[in-house]
Amino acid sequence: MFTLVGLGLGDVKDITVRGLEAVRAADKVYLEAYTSFLIGCSVPALEEFYGRPIVVADRDMVESGVVLDEARAGQKAVLLVVGDVFGATTHSDLMVRCSEENIPTQVFHNASIINAVGCCGLQLYRFGQVLSLC
Repeated sequence: MFTLVGLGLGDVKDITVRGLEAVRAADKVYLEAYTSFLIGCSVPALEEFYGRPIVVADRDMVESGVVLDEARAGQKAVLLVVGDVFGATTHSDLMVRCSEENIPTQVFHNASIINAVGCCGLQLYRFGQVLSLC
């Protein structure tokens, strides 16, 4: 099983209940650390709150599919993503790979920067087209 878990926007307690349950049940927990930055908390704070060790996954680990290794072996792997899980095409690509390899998946969404636009007084549907900058 491969699970994507959104962390929300800045506090260890922003994770959903179902996301937290998945983290605590996982054989391996990764934190994706290149499409977004973890602001407002640290990896040790996440580990303490979740009660699990976390492996920080850089771009190479994610794009090469190392984060899928446990799921390929029939174990439970979780990839923590800052914001919502589908804020970057990288995460969609992982789900496509899982589908192609018949790896079961779960997704637990969370708030993202797109959801936070309203904090600026802007209306999301009038904000304009969304794009990724590299």
